[in-house]
Amino acid sequence: MKYWLLKSEPDVWSIDQQKKAGIKGAQWDGVRNYQAAKNLKSMKKGDLCFFYHSNIGKEIVGIVRVIKEFYLDKTDNNGKFVAITVQFKNKLSKPVTLENIKKNKELSHLALIKQSRLSVMPVDYKSWKIINNMSKI
Repeated sequence: MKYWLLKSEPDVWSIDQQKKAGIKGAQWDGVRNYQAAKNLKSMKKGDLCFFYHSNIGKEIVGIVRVIKEFYLDKTDNNGKFVAITVQFKNKLSKPVTLENIKKNKELSHLALIKQSRLSVMPVDYKSWKIINNMSKI
């Protein structure tokens, strides 16, 4: 299993909307960055992803699970980009802010900090555990 971070603007698609999508999950589409698309293609069924509210909030608010691996994104008229389907797993009891992530030296290597515009990125297991622990403090 691998770990990821998916960014969404909460006024476009929020963790609460993801939760309402239920067991069938929701398509994660609209990614138009080649590096982010490559990351979507690397995701496997069962992988876990942090759900990050970007622009408004700038915080990790929940976890989703990949339930369908990449397929053509129906919102891309050129047929170049892909989507995945993710299912709500849980909402964090305490969101982890970008500000707090930046304060933790053990997380300074994350793409969330180094490539702030990237919307789909890998998260190593050690960082996954650190962030999960931060959400319980």
